[in-house]
Amino acid sequence: MKISRSAATKALTLFTSLLLAGALAGCDAAAQAAGQAATKMAEGVRGAPPGDAADASVSPADVATAITQLETIPVKGRAPKTGYTREEFGPAWADVDRNGCDTRNDILARDLEGETFKAGTQNCVVATGTLADKYTGTSINFVRGTGTSTAVQIDHLVALSDAWQKGAQKLSADQRKQLANDPLNLMAADGPTNGAKGDKDAATWLPPNKAFRCEYVVRQTAVKAKYQLWATQAEHDAIAGILTGCA
Repeated sequence: MKISRSAATKALTLFTSLLLAGALAGCDAAAQAAGQAATKMAEGVRGAPPGDAADASVSPADVATAITQLETIPVKGRAPKTGYTREEFGPAWADVDRNGCDTRNDILARDLEGETFKAGTQNCVVATGTLADKYTGTSINFVRGTGTSTAVQIDHLVALSDAWQKGAQKLSADQRKQLANDPLNLMAADGPTNGAKGDKDAATWLPPNKAFRCEYVVRQTAVKAKYQLWATQAEHDAIAGILTGCA
């Protein structure tokens, strides 16, 4: 039976998340539980419609889990950014699940609808598709090419620079690589909006599409719990306020 690239990507997303959770499971029971919850949420990330309906992708159980996880995340000041480079998190878009496709194309295949693939790439390199962008609540046509590919970018919901300043310096090189390629922490997004976000946390930037804010902080909380990162007081309070509204 022939399996479509999109279906295979969904399965690989789940499998990769399970592997990543297992890699961190030796830390303690709380980290293992966070990894299991994160895997559950990663499964349901794809295909939420734009606008107000996007909020339906977060269940009351997801919100309750995030509230519980938030209380386990240490609250500390931001560490210096000294020593941070993108290379500290491994090569950009590594093929961590060894499916023959880099992480960027895996996420594009997961998040786009009606995607097509570049000929001769074994349904790996995404050529076109339509993104129901969660940050803006709009639809974006993706066309691979110089001057067009940047319209859709792959965002780290917890920015790598932010992670570096909140505990990732103490992770192993392999754990940082896992964090940078974890489907839970990745999402195709409108390029200019992603650029405006930069490395800001929830205290200083939230998605313009208010309907996505619940899922946004739920996933950020899951990532920080899974990789044992901390939050600043302002970030903690911002996330707690949004989660309270979601509940």
